[in-house]
Order: sequence, then structure tokens, then C-alpha cells
Amino acid sequence: MTPTDPPAGLPAGLVDGLVVGSGPAALAMAAELAEQGLAVAVLAAADPRAPWPNTYGIWGEEVDALGLGHLLEHRWSHTCSYFGSGAADPADPANAPTLHGRDYGLFDKARLQQFWLERCTAAGVQWRQGLAVSWRAVDCAGAACSAVTTAAGEQLVARLVVDASGHEPVFVQRPDEGPVAGQAAYGVVGRFSGPPVEPGQFVLMDYRCDHLSAAERLEPPTFLYAMDLGEGRFFVEETSLALAPPVPYATLKQRLERRLAHRSVRVEQVEHEEFCLFPMNLPLPDLHQPVLGFGGAASMVHPASGYLVGALLRRAPAVAAAVAAALRAEPAADSLQLAQAGWRALWPLELRRKHALYQFGLEKLMRFSEPQLRAHFATFFALPEAQWTGFLANTVSVPELVAAMLRLFATAPWSVKAGLMGMQGRELALGLRLLRPVG
Repeated sequence: MTPTDPPAGLPAGLVDGLVVGSGPAALAMAAELAEQGLAVAVLAAADPRAPWPNTYGIWGEEVDALGLGHLLEHRWSHTCSYFGSGAADPADPANAPTLHGRDYGLFDKARLQQFWLERCTAAGVQWRQGLAVSWRAVDCAGAACSAVTTAAGEQLVARLVVDASGHEPVFVQRPDEGPVAGQAAYGVVGRFSGPPVEPGQFVLMDYRCDHLSAAERLEPPTFLYAMDLGEGRFFVEETSLALAPPVPYATLKQRLERRLAHRSVRVEQVEHEEFCLFPMNLPLPDLHQPVLGFGGAASMVHPASGYLVGALLRRAPAVAAAVAAALRAEPAADSLQLAQAGWRALWPLELRRKHALYQFGLEKLMRFSEPQLRAHFATFFALPEAQWTGFLANTVSVPELVAAMLRLFATAPWSVKAGLMGMQGRELALGLRLLRPVG
């Protein structure tokens, strides 16, 4: 049932929304659009029920606010990071863990996927399998609709196409603003000769580098992201925050093995290897195009932390509601009008300004040395909890974000201040977008 009666003379098989993709972003948007009463189809190159390869984490308070704590596979209260070098006396306070005092959760990927699949099915989403290769505008009773052609030659027509196909989208256009920095990680789920982290512990960032030579410490820094999964199983992942070009998987794997060996730990059984690479500083898409993006296709990855799933869960309802409202207000609305309604809801002025600030900060961090990064994060996590958690979840306002950044600068050691003050490359242009954001 559509939210209003559509104009007469529309082509057979027309749907209100065609979502391209099969990952978290695609399923989240398809479910929300369908629950708004729209006729929705999903076009996926792969089976939407196929297991997702990567893990998804979220802070406990964030998932609780969404009422979705039951979708977590694991939840930790013993959460910490290490920002000392590890090279001095282990009893040195500089090498003590930074305790976060906040719960962290790991989604049960299968349960999260099923959560969205069940909502899609209950709301009547249609499933189509095929590889989307082209888009064009077609006439629908005097209004411009969208036609998507698959590699097999099938044509699907919709009032609006939502491209949720990932970081390298099929249809969404974005400007070229230079090299894109990637967060790269290599991880292992398995059993080890000894605990790589303390029992019941979640480690967000372990920047200790005492397993590296002095020369290696001049290379791009990496950190350990690790957790106790219970029953003798652990997940350990060597991660590069962001770099262009990204740190190779082979380098990350070697560093992980050396980090473990330095602590007399070896991998005894590998249940799963994780290879993760996603862009951190994608520019915002063209917000005036007739195709709506969502997820990685719409540059929704947090430019400073890499988080995405929480944003999908929070922002999909408003975007879907905006599209549905536009259809109710104007039953003959064309694809451009509907996409504009969606883009305005997805990237309002405040979020565009914050995106510019986060990108500005990431540009700074990508040039920091290993000692600067350790000092920076030690300062960051010493901020009041509301500031650092809101920063990482992108839930604070622009004034609150600016206040957090100013407080960090004021309390940081001089080595970090020096790195933050220097303006290089795109930093000035990104900083000015706080006043004049794109779009």
C-alpha cells in the first residue's frame, strides 16, 4: 500500500523505491522505506541472506538508546586502551591502561542481518537478484522516474533509486578531492597459546610498540583492537587508523604476529581471518543528483572513528520518512524531487559541518608520528565522557564538537599542539567548510 494514490498511466512493475545492495545499509533502508508504506524492491548482486564477512562494533549506551541490545553477541564492561609505548618499566603509570568506563558491544552479525530481513519481508519488500550496471531517467506519466538495467538485461523501474552498494557505489556520484585514506585491518578469531588480552577484556586501541625496532617506529603506526570472546576464544586485529595508500594486509599480519610473539602468545587455531579495508575521508556526494545514496555510498562512515552501523540505525528512519512525505505531498514527484528530499534528511547543514570538522581532524592525525598519536589519544580519552563518546558516535552538536576539540587542544602536550597547529594540504579548505559546507 503506497502512502497516496499514484498518477494514472504508470508502467507495470513500477515500485516506489528500488534499493541497490545487500549489506547493512541496503537492508536498513529497504526496511524503513517499506514500513513507511512504500512499494520497495531490493536489487542485489548476491543473495541478501549470504553471511556478512566483517564484524560490527558499537558502544553499549548507543545500542541501548536504539533498544537493540538484544542484537549483540558479546558485551564488555572491562573496556580499555593502552597509549604508553610499553618499552619502559611495565609498572610505569604511563604504561597503565586507560579505562573507558563504558560498555562496548559486538553485534551478532547473523542476528542483525535477520533483524532487517524479517522487517523487510513483513513489510512486503520484493527481492530481485542481479548486477546493476546502468541508470537512466524514463517518463512515468509526465514525471521522470528511474530505470535500472542489470547485467542480464532486465530493466527495473522505480520512482526513486537508493544506491546502497557500498564505498564504490554503482550510481552515486561524488567529487574527486584527491587520495582517499583507508582504514585497513587484519584480524584473527581463534584460540591462542595464552590469552592475548586479559579475561573478559575489550581493548579498543593498544598502541604499545615495544615489539618494533626504532626504525619501524618511524613507519605508519598501527594498533591492536582485541577482545575476549569467552570459552578460550579471542579476536585480535592489527589496525591502521587511516592512510593513503592504506597499509598492506601483509604488513598488518606480520605486525600482529610480532606483537603476539613479544608477549609469548601464538595463534593455535584460526576460526576466521578478517580482512577489512574501508575509506575514512570520502567527500560528500553530489547532493543534487537524482539517485539517493545511503551507507558507504553516501559517505556515512565516521571520518574520525570508522563507525557506520549506529549511524545506519539512527538515520534511516528520518530519510525514509522524508521520502515518503515527499510522495504524499506530491504524488507525481519525479526521481530528482524524491532524491532531494532524501538527501536533505540525510545530510542537513549541521551534519555537513560536522563531517568537515571530522575530516579536518583526520587530516591532522594521518601526519602524526607514533608518539604524537599515543599522546593525542591519551588526551582525547581524558576528556569528559560525554565529549569523547559523543564525538565517536557523532551525536553531539556542532558547538559541542568544537568545544571538545578546543578542550583537547588546551589540555594536549606541546608535541600534539604543534601537530594540530600546522596547516598543510587540504586542512584549511576543510576547516573553512565549517562556515560554508558543501551542498
